[in-house]
Amino acid sequence: MSRILIVEDNAKLAYGLRNNLEIAGYEVEIGEDGETALERVADQPPDLIVLDLMLPGLDGYRVLRRLRDDGHDLPVLILTARSEEADKVLGFRLGADDYVTKPFSVLEVIERVGALLRRAGRGDGHQSPMRFGDVLVERATRTVRRRGEPVALTPIEFDLLVALLRRGGAVAPRLELLREVWGHQAAVVTRTVDTHIAELRRKLEDDPSSPRHILTVRKVGYRLQP
Repeated sequence: MSRILIVEDNAKLAYGLRNNLEIAGYEVEIGEDGETALERVADQPPDLIVLDLMLPGLDGYRVLRRLRDDGHDLPVLILTARSEEADKVLGFRLGADDYVTKPFSVLEVIERVGALLRRAGRGDGHQSPMRFGDVLVERATRTVRRRGEPVALTPIEFDLLVALLRRGGAVAPRLELLREVWGHQAAVVTRTVDTHIAELRRKLEDDPSSPRHILTVRKVGYRLQP
């Protein structure tokens, strides 16, 4: 199991990320500031760091510089509200491997984490195919097949399906799905989740009006029954 260190001083954001990364199968720790992060890396280096730039005390740029100066070659995904090109360029020059700007889709962060781990040779099969019923989901190529035939899903439909699959049958509340798939965009309302679920059922269920796999949990959300 790959270990990830999240360095983020926003507790709500950090714990939300940890929860979703743990659902995806990773072991996750949180460091609230730069000094704590460096101490944890020195004690037991993780396989990847998700690093915010705007940290109290030692900011993310200086943390990244220290990591690289100390010879740590582990992948670093910068997560920040800074979107100026100069900030991104500086991050890459200091040794960042990838860059995600807030607000972000949690699924995008998870996919980028998986890609960085595979590129570094530290991944452990998080992109293996996922199945339910007669449906095969290939995350690496973002393709879906039903009874061997390709099924055309929109990017949002695919991300929503993967979000359900990751939970292994556990309930996914609507608001969690909004944060994970849509990145908690203000323009998105919970009815949007219901509409996309209806489309997934239409494309993947034998009888969309009486689904066997993509099930409603009344007043809560949805779950996927393998």
